[in-house]
Amino acid sequence: MVCLLLFSVYIIPPDIHQILMQLTLTTPALFFPAISLLFLSYTNKFLTLAGLIRSLHKEFQSNPKQLKLPEQISNLRTRMMLIKHMQGLGIGSFILCVMDMFFLYLGMMETAVLVFGACLLLLLASLIVCAVEIQISTRALDMQIHDME
Repeated sequence: MVCLLLFSVYIIPPDIHQILMQLTLTTPALFFPAISLLFLSYTNKFLTLAGLIRSLHKEFQSNPKQLKLPEQISNLRTRMMLIKHMQGLGIGSFILCVMDMFFLYLGMMETAVLVFGACLLLLLASLIVCAVEIQISTRALDMQIHDME
């Protein structure tokens, strides 16, 4: 990917590079449905985790001497933190997307291109954090399966 970026910056003549990088209002506008679907997914993750914590709390109140409770609490705290960061990065990406459209509306192309790049980076970071959270939740399910074996 870095090679492709270097190729596009240093090898492609400037006039062709400008033709390839035409940013219009429709480009960031395409992100609205994608980011909205991500938020729906993140909200579902949060609500599922909240339900799991409430259920675990009820189970703890009825039987306070569970063996795996510290492992579960640590896992749930980590997942809550990751979901919070996923949502924050996604919100940042959405805000930059709106700002990008505003800069395009004002005709500030150079600023719009930079803001769009930042929007993409925040969205990428949000997806990476989501992948980490999926790994952790998979590990938690493995713990549950191990308990049943």
